[in-house]
Formats: sequence, structure tokens, C-alpha cells
Amino acid sequence: MKEQESIASGKVERSAKFIKTGIKVGGNYLKHYTKKLFDPELTKEQLNLDNASDIYNSLSELKGSALKVAQMLSMDKNILPKAYLDQFSKSQYNAPPLSGPLIVRTFSKYFGKSPDKIFDKFNMVSSNAASIGQVHQAEINGKKIAVKIQYPGVAESISSDLKLVKPFAFRLLGMSEKELDVYMKEVEGKMLEETDYELEVRRSEQFAEACAHLENIVFPKFYQEYSSKRIISMDWIEGKHLKEFLADNPSQELKNKIGQALWDFYNYQQHKLRAVHADPHPGNFLITPDEKLGVLDFGCVKELPDDFYDPFFSLTKQEILNDKPKAIEAFRKLEMILDSDNENQIEFYFKWYKAMISLFAEPFMTDEFDFSDEKFMRSLYEFGEQLARLPEFKQARGVKHFIYVNRTNFGLYSILHELKAKVRNNYRPA
Repeated sequence: MKEQESIASGKVERSAKFIKTGIKVGGNYLKHYTKKLFDPELTKEQLNLDNASDIYNSLSELKGSALKVAQMLSMDKNILPKAYLDQFSKSQYNAPPLSGPLIVRTFSKYFGKSPDKIFDKFNMVSSNAASIGQVHQAEINGKKIAVKIQYPGVAESISSDLKLVKPFAFRLLGMSEKELDVYMKEVEGKMLEETDYELEVRRSEQFAEACAHLENIVFPKFYQEYSSKRIISMDWIEGKHLKEFLADNPSQELKNKIGQALWDFYNYQQHKLRAVHADPHPGNFLITPDEKLGVLDFGCVKELPDDFYDPFFSLTKQEILNDKPKAIEAFRKLEMILDSDNENQIEFYFKWYKAMISLFAEPFMTDEFDFSDEKFMRSLYEFGEQLARLPEFKQARGVKHFIYVNRTNFGLYSILHELKAKVRNNYRPA
């Protein structure tokens, strides 16, 4: 993959890149509708392919929050056409890496010396390059180290980038402007946290200690003396990402073992720690040669306050969900049903939200759950598509915590479905 020699970091320069991409997308629409004049049966397949390619190429060069939005959208499989998913999912594993001079410049800024003067060995070719940083292999005292380097200007450009991304997100997501503003504000706050690598190191150590008792999970050790606000050094974990792991056609017994580790890891965090690793895309995990799950990244952590956790997870219990007054009370606390709603609206939203929670909560309802169930996953996606078509759901509903909690759980469900894992419920909602 070709290396990038520079990243547009100024607001004007980055704005110009978005404008250029917008012109390309506009040209794609013009070309599509010109062809449609002569062929009324023409579908949007090629239009989506052209737009997805142009938008992804632009975002991957800008990196940072722009590319992170693409990564997040790639996990929401029920809201984007396949062409966008195929392009945007590249950001889960690989984006164009930075060149050597930019890497050296970053080290010089934070350590006053180049990486070859810090480590015994340092590979200038990145192993992985994603949305806000890239990873290099290094060695010190005979030990392999993974060094994550943040792209220059990422943290400083988050706010302005999200304003530039907003028109694309508005078209792709179909949200109301008010709902999109809530979404973008929450995303901005989390992205600012993700760019603070000192915070990530502290969180990683805290979660590794809190989850050390969980079976078949491994965490890297972090090296604060070789880390800074924009650089993280940690143990190098040998292993394969999910796609590589599945390509080797592992046994279902092994897939169940990895799936159980992942399920326990997330449910222990949500229901015991009340804070969760909120970035469950496959690029953040490795399956090690000794059949354990390696967890690599704690940049995005979502805390679950009691005034969200209690009403939301109470609804996963049949005795609450089937008690209409109690269920409506919980929906009100979560701002899914509003004080301004009339009786007809209350009945409408109660019906739809009850059906949604019933579906979402299925994996928690039994002692074991089989994520190979195609009907369950298809029902999730189809239900999401149904909601997206209803005008009543164009307005903003639900507290901001849903953004990352939904992303976390549906991302988790998707990975477990790819594994076709059968899991036991060792940690249930309180």
C-alpha cells in the first residue's frame, strides 16, 4: 500500500478536500441520472460503488475523526448500502500508512529523538494503519514491542472535521438534524478521549487488572516510559485478526471458546464494572496461537451511569417488559417516550420499543444462546430497517448513552455471529 507523505491538518486544507469530494459525488449523481434517462431500470448499485470509493479515498487520506466515522458506519450493517460497507470496512484494519519522515517527526516532538535512538530495533513499515493511528513493531532488550503512533493533527481537527462530515452523515444516516447533532456531540467527546493516549494507557491498565480473572483473555503490558500523549508502547501480541482466523477454518469448538471469552469480557464490563470497551470492531482483537482472545485497544470507553443502566437493563427482564406501566416508566426515564407525547403516541412508541427490546434482549434471556441463528440476526437488521422507514423515528429519541451502548452490543452480536458461537450467560444484567 502506498505511503502518505503528508496529512492535511489545517482547517482550510481539510475543508478543500471535503469540497473536492463533494464535487466528485455530485458528478457521480449527474452521471447516474443521465444514464437513467436512457435506462429507467438502472439501479443505484454503480452510483453507490462510485460514491463509496470516492468518499472512502478522501476520508482515508484525511484520517482522524473523518475516517473514524467511516469505521463506525461500517459496523452498522443495517443502515448503509453494501458498497459503502465494503469500502468503509477497510478502515477497521488498514488505511494508507504514514511515511518514515512523518513518523520520525512525531517521535522527535514527544521524545526529542528518532525511534531508532529509543528502541534497539524499529520497523519503519507499519503493521497496521487505521483511523487515528498506526502500529509499528519494535524491540527492546530482546522483547517485541507494539508502538502505536497517532497521526499528526488528528486531535486538533476533530471538531471541525465532524462539521465537515455532517452533510455526508446526514444523507447516509437519514437522521433529523437535531438527532444528528446529539449523535455528533457524543461522538466528538469520545473521539477527543481516544486521541489522549495517556488516558488510554491508564484505562488499559485499569481494565486489564479488573478483568484479569476472566478465562481465555489476554492484555498487553504497557510501557509508560516509551509512551506519551500521542504514542503508546505495549507488548506485541502474536495472533490473527478475526478475518484471518476464520479463513483458517477453525473448529466450532474453538470458535465457541473465543466467542465465550468475548461474551464474558463484554458482559462483565457492562454489568459489573458499569464501564465498557465501546469499540468492538474486529481490528481491536487478536486470536493468539494458544487460543486466547487478545484485547488491544481501550481508547474508547463508555461509562454507564445508574440513571441509564438501571432503566435500560431492567427492560431485559420479562417481568418488567411485560408490565406495561413499569415498562413505560423505564422508557420515560430513557427519553424514549416523552412527556409531550399524547396517548396515541405513547401506545405507538410502547409497541415498537417493546418489540425492539424483546429482540435485543434475547441473548440474555436463556442460560445459553446460539449466535449462529440466522433468523435472530436477520430479524435485528430487518427491524432496524423497519424503524428507519417510519417517519415517527426521524425525531431524536433516547438519551445520548444509547449511541455507544447500541454500537457496542450490536458490534458484539455481529462478531459472535461471524464466529457462529454458542455462549453461556455467566454475567447477566443486574
